[in-house]
Amino acid sequence: MLSKERQEQVVELCQKLIRQQSYSGHEDGVVAELSAQMKAEGFDSVTVDRYGNIIGCIKGSRPGKKILFDGHIDTVPVGDETEWTYPPFAAEIHDGKIYGRGTSDMKGAVAGFVTAAAAFAEDTGKDFAGEIYVAGVVHEECFEGVAAREISKAVQPDYVVIGEASQLNLKIGQRGRGEIVVETFGKPCHSANPEKGINAVYKMAKVIEAIRTLEPTHHPVLGDGILELTDIKSAPYPGASVVPEYCRATYDRRLLVGETKESVLEPIQKLLDGLMAEDPQLKAKVSYAVGKELCHTGAEITGERFFPGWLYDENDAFVQDVKKQLEGMGYQPEITQYNFCTNGSHYAGEAQIKTFGLGPSKENLAHTVNEYIVSAPVIK
Repeated sequence: MLSKERQEQVVELCQKLIRQQSYSGHEDGVVAELSAQMKAEGFDSVTVDRYGNIIGCIKGSRPGKKILFDGHIDTVPVGDETEWTYPPFAAEIHDGKIYGRGTSDMKGAVAGFVTAAAAFAEDTGKDFAGEIYVAGVVHEECFEGVAAREISKAVQPDYVVIGEASQLNLKIGQRGRGEIVVETFGKPCHSANPEKGINAVYKMAKVIEAIRTLEPTHHPVLGDGILELTDIKSAPYPGASVVPEYCRATYDRRLLVGETKESVLEPIQKLLDGLMAEDPQLKAKVSYAVGKELCHTGAEITGERFFPGWLYDENDAFVQDVKKQLEGMGYQPEITQYNFCTNGSHYAGEAQIKTFGLGPSKENLAHTVNEYIVSAPVIK
């Protein structure tokens, strides 16, 4: 149960984590805080893997299932700090709210996981079946699920709880995310004589208009498989008196359950093939973006930007079991889906591990100016 002392512990830990700025690739300060806290709370083991994920484990006295509580510890950057009412890395408390970057997304949940796991171990004297793992995951904001692959490989959990904000409602799915790159290739020449070249941007303009005619895929629960243009670049840049020979457009594709890398690209490739057949000067290519980032450990994390969607039936036994447990504690959770992508793309979408989302705070506070999380009420 949440006593006043434990409430103070979780708030204090949340504040410590917020005060450690942890943009993707710079999570080492948070890892140090979590390591110290887990060791002080008597976790049986605390490890940091090659990507810099921190994993704490509490073992029960009897064999049983493994449950993993997953929370990413990187945050999106703060733009203009002067736009914030309270400093984004001070973790100040005002009117029962802790303010700061990462409070809702999602250091508040991570602090809750660590404190709750330690409290459960204390209350039970570790007399339970199974093992509890709490993971602070790096690089989620860049690669939803890529760093998590290392964690599931090491832990091999039976169940995963994603602590992304849900207002303590049960989240049983999400659309995934793919980052699709469309490229056109032209022929450079002096812009005073454009007829001697092939302008890759003009070719891209035709491609973009054609892509807008594609009908999105649809799922009755998750909605449309949205395909939205997010940026466009040409080369050379700046193009001083040069007709651009290259153009790259990036699309954000929201993925539905059952969609594969091949099935998502197929209609775009078919469209490009038709356009190229009509226009011999058009040369175009479609692929997935590949990301490459440096971890705080010095290791490099790379991954194709394709993060699958996932969805469970709300009548699945494990979903209903969790719902009944929450109701027995006095909560009335709704069963819904996340509107954004999470590490569940790996656990549920790739690894087929039973996964659900359950976290404090509101989904729409993520990535916002004046992000905050409400301090937990005292139950006992």
